[in-house]
Amino acid sequence: MPGIDESLLEAMRLPGARGASVVDWISGLALGAVGDAPGGDPEATAAETAELARLATESGVLAPAGDAGGASGKEPPVQDLILTNTDSYHLLRFVTTTFDSTVFVHLWLDRTEGNLALARIRLAEMADRLVLG
Repeated sequence: MPGIDESLLEAMRLPGARGASVVDWISGLALGAVGDAPGGDPEATAAETAELARLATESGVLAPAGDAGGASGKEPPVQDLILTNTDSYHLLRFVTTTFDSTVFVHLWLDRTEGNLALARIRLAEMADRLVLG
């Protein structure tokens, strides 16, 4: 079972990967980062993506139908977020843990070299295997 560093290196092996981080969406702190960060500042990127993640997870509108707090109460109601812009994709994959699930993996992917579908599948697999601690 890979830890944060191994998981981030695995994410960077995806075609088109520019940067990756594991972020706590409650505090906005990066637990680990590798590669480049949008705007060149990994701490600012972590804080800003955490705001987006917090908005998505705390929004009752985005919860599954008939579910206000995740199927088990420990998992976020949103599995992942995908943001696109003219030259890249940002994929935020929430990590489900046995304790409070307040962590996500952020992958910054080049739009011309990356494969969004492949990245989403691999990031989900990686998040399922991620060991925090």
